[in-house]
Amino acid sequence: MLWLIAIFAAVVAVPFLLETRRRPVRAELYPKAPGDFARLSQGVTHYRWIGPTRGPVVIAIHGLSTPSPVWEDIENGLAHQGFRVLSYDLYGRGFSDAAPGRQGRDFFLQQLNDLLAHENLTQDLSLMGFSMGGSIATAFAAEHPDRVKQVILVAPAGIQANESQFSATCRRIPGFGDWLHALLAAKRLRVGINSGPTSDDQKTMQLHELKRRGFLPAILSSRRGMLMDIQETEHRSIAKSGIPVLAIWGTKDRVIPISAMGVLARWNPKALHETVAGAGHELPMTHGEKAADLIATMLQDSIR
Repeated sequence: MLWLIAIFAAVVAVPFLLETRRRPVRAELYPKAPGDFARLSQGVTHYRWIGPTRGPVVIAIHGLSTPSPVWEDIENGLAHQGFRVLSYDLYGRGFSDAAPGRQGRDFFLQQLNDLLAHENLTQDLSLMGFSMGGSIATAFAAEHPDRVKQVILVAPAGIQANESQFSATCRRIPGFGDWLHALLAAKRLRVGINSGPTSDDQKTMQLHELKRRGFLPAILSSRRGMLMDIQETEHRSIAKSGIPVLAIWGTKDRVIPISAMGVLARWNPKALHETVAGAGHELPMTHGEKAADLIATMLQDSIR
């Protein structure tokens, strides 16, 4: 009987032992980071400025599983056209701390508010969010309409999303879901990354995330937190406040379906929509130049 208990305990412990073997984000890695670090109320946040020092500011918020370099093509395109882009790593991603706490709306808005205060950014903000980052940008704009000049949403969450049975099971069942996610999520993500349409450099960047401690727990916490929010109220509030919104959609996106465009159009009839033919959910990495042109056109119109 004891050996059965021992085997069971070993099986249960394996995925959590795998997590402890992943690399923490250590101070000696910081010189390799392409930006700077801010010690905020929840932990250290890695961020980077790109573009002219006096250009109009755009805040770039990445999504669930891909850190701030997901914006590289878009932010380079915007910087070339005179905009100053601030991108940062959400907690548990990139070079930012794996901060404790449920990764819901308040968690992510606290990080964003802290970073804006650190950089003395108070108003006339253009927010640009991809996937879950779109949910964060939407929540911030609805809560602080006086500080936001416009919102750009790239395949945004918070409207409609397709979820795998694996992810749904992990999200819905505490305990067992945590164990299952710790055991299999990295393998599933690795297969998806390697079979995706992104470049080898982009694949390397994404695969590196799977090696860092705190990444997988952050993904699951966000699925149970921020990604559970359906943001009809927020989008209707943004429409009422008159904040311009541009939404960009991939016609082949299997995560955020193109039908979400129609839902957002009902919630905010004033929002502008652009589609990128053939683009999947990796749109910022596979069609970054096209997205940058669409975004720059809206931003240029707003500052004339």
